[in-house]
Amino acid sequence: MHISDARGVLSVYEGFFTGGARILHSDVLIGLHEGGQRHEVLSVHEETFREAVLQRMQDDACYRALTSAGIPVGTLGRTSGSPAGHPADLADAAPAAWTDAELAVAARAMARADVVLSLKEQPLGLLNHPGLPDRPVLVCLHRSDPENQGPALDELRAAIASGRVAGVVCCADSAREAYRAAGVPDHLLHVVPNGADLLRFRPDPVRRAWLRTSQGIAPHAPVIVFAARYAEMKDVPLFLRAARVFLAQEPDARVLMCGAGMNAGNSDLRRDIALAFADAPALAESVTLLGVRQDMETVYAGADVVALTSAHGEAAPLCLIEGMMCGAVPVSTDVGDSARIVAGHGLLTGHDAEEIAAAWREGLARSTEFARAIGRSRERFSRTRMVASYAALIDRVQRDAGRTTLA
Repeated sequence: MHISDARGVLSVYEGFFTGGARILHSDVLIGLHEGGQRHEVLSVHEETFREAVLQRMQDDACYRALTSAGIPVGTLGRTSGSPAGHPADLADAAPAAWTDAELAVAARAMARADVVLSLKEQPLGLLNHPGLPDRPVLVCLHRSDPENQGPALDELRAAIASGRVAGVVCCADSAREAYRAAGVPDHLLHVVPNGADLLRFRPDPVRRAWLRTSQGIAPHAPVIVFAARYAEMKDVPLFLRAARVFLAQEPDARVLMCGAGMNAGNSDLRRDIALAFADAPALAESVTLLGVRQDMETVYAGADVVALTSAHGEAAPLCLIEGMMCGAVPVSTDVGDSARIVAGHGLLTGHDAEEIAAAWREGLARSTEFARAIGRSRERFSRTRMVASYAALIDRVQRDAGRTTLA
């Protein structure tokens, strides 16, 4: 029986909050749904306080995209984090015991599915509950640091030991290598590299002109874009120190920062900026905080360099892929699969502000060379390829389950 003839596929999210994993997974689901599969989403949390922002499910761009595509989205209604403190990431917090009402919602959703997708390993704390229907689970991983995922790694190991896990989808070779080292059996690991919608993410002179006009940026001024949520792994202070060096050397340049927590309301970010520019506060006026944007194709089209300064945890960063598909030169620290993504298309750096600023300047000088190389590699980063790979894997898991556990 083909998956399109089955009850369907359920994806379980820890929550709807801004980040590459949710954006990527939601885009995959929409592509699969458009291709004939029937999908549904269940979110454990209805609202989450992260990156100094209260993020509600119904306000989230992924939630709106999924529901607009006709994919039902439900929730257990939990709240995570608190504006009063400095909350830990969801990965670091052990969930409270599941209530009977929550388990009933999850059981009904799972009963409608033949296959369950777990967006990262955190939802396995729910999916491992013995009272829930037995469905094969595909765990979709988007990081390369399982040791930093708190109790979630133990939940993944428990799900594998119980036989619930039918496969582990890694968005990058670095993720596969990290989880193999953490004890995930090799036969369960599948790599499906991240991809981008090549019709949406492409060089566009009209978008470039609009972005620059809207931000008061001169047509030929160098523009560096940093697209990331405000999180320790992204090493925002390092990025800002590099921006301080770069802006002193390129006084006409502008630095744009976007993502959850990249706004003036984030007191931690304001402190980071003040520290990085303490000796030259006037240069900080060339740093613009854009917050969460729903038009990243426009932001990237207006950029010359898309920068990443992460210290750890990355697998296949979407910002590098989407940015370079729009014509920006990717410049990244060597984390996750960044080296494979950037090779021949941009530059890798160490974790040093002077070196990063120098790489931005080199990227600007070699932009024509890199643009030609990126143009030749576009199909390698295709969303169509990515969605087809997910479809084939889900189809295979469903067929195998139909012969064994599902009557």
